[in-house]
Amino acid sequence: MAAPKITLYFDVVSPFAHIAFHVLKHSPTFVKCDITYVPIFLGGLLKACENPPPIRIKNKAQWINQERLRWARYFSVPIVEQTPAGFPSLTVAPQRALCAISQKAPERFVPAVEALFQSYWVEANSQIGQPEGFGPVLEKVLGKEGAQQILNATSQDEVKSLLSDNTDRAFQSGAFGLPWFECTNSKGEKEGFWGIDHLGQVAEFLGLDRSLDNGFRAVL
Repeated sequence: MAAPKITLYFDVVSPFAHIAFHVLKHSPTFVKCDITYVPIFLGGLLKACENPPPIRIKNKAQWINQERLRWARYFSVPIVEQTPAGFPSLTVAPQRALCAISQKAPERFVPAVEALFQSYWVEANSQIGQPEGFGPVLEKVLGKEGAQQILNATSQDEVKSLLSDNTDRAFQSGAFGLPWFECTNSKGEKEGFWGIDHLGQVAEFLGLDRSLDNGFRAVL
């Protein structure tokens, strides 16, 4: 029987993508899943959907802050109490960097994703969107020379196109926000799910044991 598969589309700017990444990577509920992480540009996705940024919707900015803290608490995910200064940062550059890493140093891709989420949503690195902000983060994962190679690659057309293609792929799969989960169960059936609050439905669709993670007591 084939292992359940999850493709998580993410942008480090999203606190809920941060929570989703942490849960998928660390929760025993998902340990048997084949998980693929795909960096996209959330701003591009919202533009394709003709959706306004969530923080521009009246009352939603406050709701986002309350919800990110609530869901992080449910699943014991580290997260900063105060929203990083200047949120939301423009993250097209670090997202391109992740695309470059996925091609040039794939074995360091997941650690790089984790390091960037940690930097922004745990350490409140308000410069995450700038090379001087995310470059040192990548140095810790790739080394100084490796990080510089990735920084140089972010201006290459191939890397720019990859981020654009990933974003379009998310849009074509039905995404309109993040996190977006594209799932295939052991029967080969496929479904898309949006939002950390639908993680319980993801687990149910994939036939996973939610009792292994106490966080699911708060999830339908």
